[in-house]
Amino acid sequence: MRITPPADLPTTLGALRASGHQLRSVKAELRGNLLDALRAGTDPWPGIVGFESTVVPQLERAIIAGHDLVLLGERGQGKTRLLRTLTGLLDEWTPVIDGSEIGEHPYDPITVGSLRRAAELGDELPVTWRHRSDRYTEKLATPDTAVADLIGDIDPVKVSEGRSLGDPETIHFGLVPRAHRGVMAINELPDLAERIQVALLNVMEERDIQVRGYTVRLPLDVLLVASANPEDYTNRGRIITPLKDRFGAEIRTHYPLELADEIAVIRQEAALTADVPDHLLEIIARFTRLLRESNAVDQGSGVSARFSVAAAETVAAAALRRAAIAGEKSPTARPIDLEATIPVLRGKLEFVTGQEGRQEEVLEHLLRRATADTARHLLRGVDLTPLAEAVTRHPLRTGDRVTATDLVASLPKVETLTTVAQRLGVTGTEDPGPMASAAELALELLFLTRKLTKEPSDDGDTISYG
Repeated sequence: MRITPPADLPTTLGALRASGHQLRSVKAELRGNLLDALRAGTDPWPGIVGFESTVVPQLERAIIAGHDLVLLGERGQGKTRLLRTLTGLLDEWTPVIDGSEIGEHPYDPITVGSLRRAAELGDELPVTWRHRSDRYTEKLATPDTAVADLIGDIDPVKVSEGRSLGDPETIHFGLVPRAHRGVMAINELPDLAERIQVALLNVMEERDIQVRGYTVRLPLDVLLVASANPEDYTNRGRIITPLKDRFGAEIRTHYPLELADEIAVIRQEAALTADVPDHLLEIIARFTRLLRESNAVDQGSGVSARFSVAAAETVAAAALRRAAIAGEKSPTARPIDLEATIPVLRGKLEFVTGQEGRQEEVLEHLLRRATADTARHLLRGVDLTPLAEAVTRHPLRTGDRVTATDLVASLPKVETLTTVAQRLGVTGTEDPGPMASAAELALELLFLTRKLTKEPSDDGDTISYG
């Protein structure tokens, strides 16, 4: 959506000067706005979770130093999201020469055409305003990316208009020059062919560009940032040494270090179609963390945060589907819905050699461990013996085809369940879904600790505990 600048902003060079506007380089702009945010105690990195004491301080130091930078880390660690938040540190509006192909500042024209117009028009040089969201340019590096895409090429249309090949105005600028006065981000930098990476060397050091024999001295004002996976994982390429040397900072990212951060990422990023209680999100978070520690999973490829987000969305979808079939109006996810994640998400993981045919077995085992660890953590100190004894006397049916209403109605009247509900924060709700989910977690813990047994019922869908 195009954002319209305020009507009271200057529209000519003379009016801009009269307003007292000061020119700052992009790196000075980012530095100043970051320092202002830090002094004011505001968060410069909205939506970034788990990097507060590790990645963020390094990133802030790099910006204050005015360094181009590369974020290095496994997939799904939030590298791209972090780079995109840089736009929030730019001024909301910045003036540019109206009609400039690369968004030059009115005080500092750098192309032949803009220099000519500035000389001809003087203070009447027309000025327009660019929003900070338009000053972030992102390119996913692919093996077929050409120098023309990043730097530029001869524009045959301009040549056909009668201009000579030696005329600098025949150049069609690529993405990097068009990011002038802004931030240029290159994702998966090692995927760029080495000869294409060479084309960035002058941009980063001398700040000029070369196009098919032209040497056009353009003092580009741009912050160049990039992301990359560790080279020992991708094996698709590398960042050439001279280019690495030109980045002022290389910052390693990581997966969330704390369980609470893992849960916060899931809650923030997942688009849930049904209510998923916190205890199920904790199970998913623990499941993801166990996968990152498993010898059966290729840790070089990583277990992306997208895995846990997709797992939460799958659990919510399973709950919504179950509710639609059973006629429930307010679907709430229950532990039974966790089973849906395994066949759906198996393809998002890379297993080590020798695990062929055991993938589902590994996932089921780790999901049971995550469920047991979560239940022990949340229900620590709760005596579940009365519940186990009651279910032993009167077997309880639960499972995919048992509605929350029916499950809650069939629960034994024991004080233990009240305590479980209080621990899981579902006391006082009139909706049976949260209570059914809490009860299922307690029953699952009893099963996993071998205090109850469960067997498939005759219909093949419902489980009897006893």
